[in-house]
Amino acid sequence: MTTTTEPKQDRSRATQQRLLEAVVTCLATKGYEASTVSVIAAEAGISRGAVQHHYPTREDLVLAALRYIFDERKAAIESTVSPLLPNTSEMAMSARTGRARVHAVVALMVEAYGGDLFRAALQVWTVAANDPHLRDAVQPMERTFAREVHEMAVRLLEVDDSDPRSRALIQVTLDVARGLALANLLTDDTKRRRRVVSTWADQLAEALGVTD
Repeated sequence: MTTTTEPKQDRSRATQQRLLEAVVTCLATKGYEASTVSVIAAEAGISRGAVQHHYPTREDLVLAALRYIFDERKAAIESTVSPLLPNTSEMAMSARTGRARVHAVVALMVEAYGGDLFRAALQVWTVAANDPHLRDAVQPMERTFAREVHEMAVRLLEVDDSDPRSRALIQVTLDVARGLALANLLTDDTKRRRRVVSTWADQLAEALGVTD
């Protein structure tokens, strides 16, 4: 019985994974309104009935995808920043000294707010702005994500988060990252973004009293 059940559960999890990945792709490339259950099913390569077996309504599917998006964004950031965290490696130590460390952290925070996961989340945020039920589901996840990214930035920059000025500087850094991600949605803003990131990193280092 157990042998039969486990492969079945594995297949079910694999199907759900394909579905959630398909939701992200559809939201990021087609937008919220166009990402119907039928479109998502086609992207995942499964039947509409199979989708509804796992997620009876579109709302169920979207909310599950949101949780997946936030989990994946968090995992991606953790993977990216882990080499720069204290006590990781000698190479990381050199990157965590002086202004070079500040520049690396700012660049990482900007990267955290980009890509298909950000695009997909943004599509849902836009709808949630006028949908109280969806907004109630989105806000706790976004608050948790924002808090965790903030805490990562504090650790990476090794600042005192209880100091109001330092806390505000971290928040501005994250606001800059979000703003640049939004600007990049419409046009390839790579060159200007690099200049902005470099300029803000210099200003942040100076504000934090970081020297070369």
